Amino acid sequence: MRISRGERVTGVKLGVTSKAKQRQVGVDSPSTAWLTDAMILPIGEPVPREKMIHARAEPEIAFVMGRRLEGPGVSAATALAAVDHVVGAIEIIDSRFSGYKFSMMDAVADNNSSGRYVTGPISVRPDSLDLGLEACLLEVDGEIVDSATGAAVHGHPAEALAFAANTLAERGLAIEPGWVILTGGMTDAVPVRPGARIAAHFTHLGTVNVSGG
Repeated sequence: MRISRGERVTGVKLGVTSKAKQRQVGVDSPSTAWLTDAMILPIGEPVPREKMIHARAEPEIAFVMGRRLEGPGVSAATALAAVDHVVGAIEIIDSRFSGYKFSMMDAVADNNSSGRYVTGPISVRPDSLDLGLEACLLEVDGEIVDSATGAAVHGHPAEALAFAANTLAERGLAIEPGWVILTGGMTDAVPVRPGARIAAHFTHLGTVNVSGG
């Protein structure tokens, strides 16, 4: 539907990548959805809350692809070798369902609550750090409210990337060069309230900020 409106695919997002979220929704694997250019939130711009329903923010590790990645049979190592660089990100999820209570079928119909996303200014080579140990502190209005490491994302962000490639292959699709892959929320999502200042502080990927408009 978004593509028919003229939006351009910019990548893929993964949802329900943690075991806790999978138990909550009643599934045993992550899900995938599309990212488009209309979802990009430029650095420094506030979250357009007036255009959203239940905006929430969650920190993520994101991959920017260097070459095409096509399943099936993609391993985490193969997936990581196709990455150009890694960045920190904040995804602004939004759902049509009150209280974010929905079935997996609902989530697919809602494009996995895709809303907006912003990527940080610092990029690193994927082989220069252990992404499973990459830590993130989530700060809201000056207070640390949550923390996690990359291991919260499907065991390792590269495993999430491999899952995305293999899942797309079932539909005859592949991950293309230049695409952004959001690997899934590292912590619980927090509400984006009016005027809120939200920051994701990563160990090596710098700080990503958003504010509530």
